[in-house]
Amino acid sequence: MDLVVTLVAPGTLDPGLVAPLVKHLGAEHAERLSGSATDVFVSGDLAAVRQATKDATCDLGIDALVQPAATRHKRLLLSDMDSTLIGQECIDELAERRGIKSDVAAITAQAMRGEIDFTASLTERVALLKGIPVEEIAHLLETTITLSPGAAQMVKGLKRHGVRTVLVSGGFTHFAEPIGRKLGIDSAHANTLLVADGLLTGELAAPILGVDAKRERLERECEALGISPFEAIALGDGANDLAMIAAAGLGVAYRAKPAVAAAADAEIRHSDLTTILYAMGLSGAAIDDTPASNSED
Repeated sequence: MDLVVTLVAPGTLDPGLVAPLVKHLGAEHAERLSGSATDVFVSGDLAAVRQATKDATCDLGIDALVQPAATRHKRLLLSDMDSTLIGQECIDELAERRGIKSDVAAITAQAMRGEIDFTASLTERVALLKGIPVEEIAHLLETTITLSPGAAQMVKGLKRHGVRTVLVSGGFTHFAEPIGRKLGIDSAHANTLLVADGLLTGELAAPILGVDAKRERLERECEALGISPFEAIALGDGANDLAMIAAAGLGVAYRAKPAVAAAADAEIRHSDLTTILYAMGLSGAAIDDTPASNSED
C-alpha cells in the first residue's frame, strides 16, 4: 500500500530529523509542505508503518500521522469541542462559579479516561450546577474560554478547500453554538442545559448526546454528503469520542487521554490543529498564504 507519513513540528521541523526516518522506513522520497511539516512517502503495511514511525519519533517532540496516500483528501471533519477546539472543559468552568470545580473536574477526568459511564457522570455533574445564573455562561465565554492553538486556522483552511465542518460535543449548546459561530463551523451539536427563571435547573433536555450519538452524527453527515466514512476525519480527546474516531477514515486524538491516543489512527501531541491541514496534504502556501518550501528528495 502506498502510504504518506506527515511529520509536523511545533516550530521548525529540523531536516536532520527527517533524513533518518526516510532511511528507517525505506521511504521513496520526502516532500516539504512548510517550514514545520514534511510528507514522507513509503510503501508497506499500514499497521507496520504506523508502529515503525511511532517507535522512531516517540522521543523527537514531533507529531507523525500515517495514512493511505490515496485517501488523505477528506470531505468532512467532525470535532469534539471541550479540550479539543477549546482549551477548557466548560462544565468544570461552570462549576467554578459554585466553588466546586475540583469536585466536578475529578469526575470529568474519570469520564474522559473511560473509567466511568459518560452519560451517568454527565447527569451527575450537571445536577451540581443547579441554581447557577445562565448569564454566567456569557461571562465565561468572554473571559475564560479560549480557542485551541490553530483551531481557527484549521477550520478556515478546511472550509476553503470544500470540507464540511461539524462540531459534535457532549458539552452544552450554550457554549457550542457561539463557539461554532466564532470559528465559522457549518453545524454544531451538543446537549441543552435546561433553564428556569434565568437559573440552570441542574437537568439536561433529552436525548443526551453521548458516545453513540457522536458516531451516529458522523454516519448521518456522511450519508447527507453521499460519502463514505473513509472520507471523514474525527477529532477528539476523550473516551466519549472513541466510537466516532473508530468510525472515521482518519481518527485523530488531540492531546488526548492515553486510551484514546492508543485507539486513534493518529495523535497530535506537540503541534497545533493546523496539523489536520497538513495531514490532508495542504502546503504552507495553501494554509497561510506563505510560499511552500522545496522538495526534500
